Amino acid sequence: MRRPAIDAAGMSCWDLPGESRSVVQRVSFPAQAGHDNDTSRLINIGRDMAKKELPSETAAPGRPRSEASRRAVLEATISLLNTTTVRDLTIEAIAHEAGVGKTTIYRWWPGKTAVAVEAFIEVMLPNVPVPHTSSAGDDISSHLLLLVRRYNGKLGRIVAQLLAEGQSEPEMLADFRQRFFAGRRVAIREVIERGIRNGEFDSKLDVEIALDTLYGAIYFRLILGHLPLDQEFGKALARFAMSILKAKPKSGR
Repeated sequence: MRRPAIDAAGMSCWDLPGESRSVVQRVSFPAQAGHDNDTSRLINIGRDMAKKELPSETAAPGRPRSEASRRAVLEATISLLNTTTVRDLTIEAIAHEAGVGKTTIYRWWPGKTAVAVEAFIEVMLPNVPVPHTSSAGDDISSHLLLLVRRYNGKLGRIVAQLLAEGQSEPEMLADFRQRFFAGRRVAIREVIERGIRNGEFDSKLDVEIALDTLYGAIYFRLILGHLPLDQEFGKALARFAMSILKAKPKSGR
């Protein structure tokens, strides 16, 4: 069994043979009215990660998982989610689209939501990397803006549906939280802690509260839809982030 490598964002991934192509290379989403078409260009942004993929769920005892079949299933799932919802998605439709048998899918995943989770993660992580430059403040601002842009489209609709389905599937929600949100939180926490160490951010900052405040605002708009999740919001959120994160100048005597 190959050991996972660690990418620049601090996420675990697997090195694949040179001929392997990541799902993100071959999947695109239709442009949406009023959108900047970034979603339809996910394949280009993720191209530099073409030789890396996330670790898949542990396969049940039996024949080893075929990487080609796995990719076909994930691509089929993302393709189907262009025109249907996670709730209406079926294993039968995925199998037909992927050209595999239902038993193949059930051998590797417990159900359709587990497939959807893995397909989402496969596309999402390479396309929302956590920056690592000399400025922690710039890194946080850039990541907030990028996440807002990505969630204002197909990926946002998918993650909102996965979170909704997770309310009645606690095991699926726990798996999603561990495989996606936990890693993202660690990566962003490291950026904030770097900012504290280099003096950019307030040394008395409550990091956990800051994380919940900044990223919770994005998910709040995504799920409730009470206000637009657009770039104006992203820019305002980035400015707000700096107002709460940055170290306060010391007052003179």
